[in-house]
This record gives sequence, C-alpha cells and structure tokens, in this order.
Amino acid sequence: MKIVVTGATSFVGAGAVRELLRRGCEVCAVLREHSVKADRLKDNGAFPEGLTVLNVDLGELSRLPELIEGPCDVFLHMGWRGAGSGDRGKEEIQRESVRDALGAVRTAALLGCRRFLFTGSQAEYGVYDCLADEEMPCRPTSFYGKAKLAVRREAEELCRRCGMDYGHIRIFSVYGPGDHPWSLVSTCLDTFLKGGRMELSACTQQWNFLYIDDAARALSDLAEFSGTLSDFGCVYNLAGPMDETGPLRGFVEQMYELCGRRGDMRYGLRPPNAEGVVNLIPDIRKLRDVTGWEPKIRFEQGIRNMLRKL
Repeated sequence: MKIVVTGATSFVGAGAVRELLRRGCEVCAVLREHSVKADRLKDNGAFPEGLTVLNVDLGELSRLPELIEGPCDVFLHMGWRGAGSGDRGKEEIQRESVRDALGAVRTAALLGCRRFLFTGSQAEYGVYDCLADEEMPCRPTSFYGKAKLAVRREAEELCRRCGMDYGHIRIFSVYGPGDHPWSLVSTCLDTFLKGGRMELSACTQQWNFLYIDDAARALSDLAEFSGTLSDFGCVYNLAGPMDETGPLRGFVEQMYELCGRRGDMRYGLRPPNAEGVVNLIPDIRKLRDVTGWEPKIRFEQGIRNMLRKL
C-alpha cells in the first residue's frame, strides 16, 4: 500500500509514519522546505527503507503528482498551520489551513487515491460536559475548531465528487515519548523529576489521554480498512480508554506519584486554554466497532514508558 502523509514530522504524524512503515507500507512523507524536524523520521541517522521524503509546502501540494511515481492508495492529511495554542485564535491562519486541506483532497484525487483521511480535533465539538459521540452537534468556540469543522463539511462532499472514501478523525489528547516539551504531560514529568512546582489551572474538568502508539495504530487501521469508512458516517473519534476518563487533577497526581512524589503542584493559578474550560469525555465505540481497534496502553503504563526514556 502506498500512502502520502502530510504533517509527517509532527508528534502524531511521526508516530503514524513509523507504524505504517512497520506494516510494510510505502510512505511518501511531505515535509515543509528546510524542515528542522526531518530527523524525527530517521532510524540510526538515515531515512528507513520504504520512506520517500518530499520537501513541499502545504500550499503547493498540487506539485505532488509531478514528484510521486505511480498511483497512491491513501492520502493522510495531518499538516496544519497554526495548530499551537497561540495561533488557534488567528482566523486567517486557520482559513489558510482549510484551503490547504481542500487542495490536498484535489491532489489526492489526481494521485489516484481511493481514500482521503483528515485529522480533525475534539475542538470541533466545543465546550460540553457529556459523553461526546460522533453525532453530537458541533459548536466550536475557537477559529481552530471552526476551521477543522469546515474541512469536515467541505472535504466530505469534495471526496464524494472525486470518487474517494473520506475519513475524518477527531483526535483528542495524545501523549507519549516525543511529545511537545510544553505539553501538560511533558511539563509535569520534567518539573516533578527536577523537584519543581507545577502551577496549574483548577484541573477539575473531565479528561482523557491517548498513548501515541495507540494513536498510530488507529490511523494505520483506518488507512488499511478494507471497507468504506463513509458508509458508517465519515467522522471517527480517536481517544484513550473510556473507563480512564476522569478529572484532569487525577492524571496530574498520578504523574506526581510515578515521579516519586518529588516537587509539588498548585492548582487554580493558570487560566484555561484558547477554547476555554473544555471537558474531554470521548466515545470511541464507533471506531472499535467498525475497525476492531482498541487502545492498549493505559495511562500508568504510558507514563512509565515515558519515564524510561527520560
């Protein structure tokens, strides 16, 4: 199977590329010109067998048919401008990412792909305090969430006209080795191990964490799915074990314990993120029922895995 992947050097993207290669897929990884993150895809200093690296900006994906030989099977679009918290409220950057995504759909059709996969976000749902399944009405509060939702609405129709299957994967909160150093999990582990103090929000909202290897398996399962994803509705939630969903404070204190109770934490000192006080209460049963995928790594094991690599 030949798969085109944008956003291939992102945290989740690099994990997906590794898993696809492990399964024997041929991967064309699309990187920005002069990407400083290309080393994330290397194995012992070299790009692994089966991986082709293409330096193409997200706004120039129409060049890909000139660079990729032969037809492709799946286009996995994870590239996004302004995914960081500081850019999620910048409307023009988010609109540009929507244009990139729709351009990616057109390019996928030219490449002969049978399926287009797009990584959406839990931010599409907005603020809520109940179990979120794929049929829940979306009321995003940030330009980021609105932009991701716009892709879902427009890409599905564009894929239908192009004769491609469409899968829209709403990713919740992913953690694991290689995560951004400024993420909550990475910051907690680094601070606690150094005996420092974590200054946090109230951390009373419900939360859920998905380990990176489980996220990579899910994206690979969706890419390799033999049926038609859109027959079941194109949206699929991707999150961690449902029975682990609970107050964010509990996850923080679990990390504190696993770090040997070094350092300490203070709650209520930081404001919420760009979307406001968000609860993550994902329903992942649809993905399980359609593909057979289930998360395997529970939070404690995932944190222990991270600690071994620090």
